[in-house]
Amino acid sequence: MANILIVDDSSTMRKIISRSLRQAGLPIDDILEAGDGIEGINVLQTSGKTINLILSDINMPNMDGLEFVKAVRANGYSMPIVMITTEGGEDVIAEAMASGAKDSIKKPFTPEQLGEKLGGLL
Repeated sequence: MANILIVDDSSTMRKIISRSLRQAGLPIDDILEAGDGIEGINVLQTSGKTINLILSDINMPNMDGLEFVKAVRANGYSMPIVMITTEGGEDVIAEAMASGAKDSIKKPFTPEQLGEKLGGLL
């Protein structure tokens, strides 16, 4: 069973992602949440849980998704990171991938799309 960290500045979006993950039927144990990249790094370092997958927004205050991916990798974490974004900009996605993200999912998405994208990562 997997522990997943959702990093998004919108609490509503975190709830939607969380519900969609459960509806997708993925083998999930726990879903942790953070409101920005700084909180996300804090959760990784203090939760005491092994995080198996990170789902991160790109546009967030304090520390955005690109900075967050770089910080996760700089801290030696190797779990897959999937960007969830409204960004149509391929350059932003390309930069996230170059920084260590594994994939991206565009909003809006369905539970089935999450299951297809994430099933192989868990």
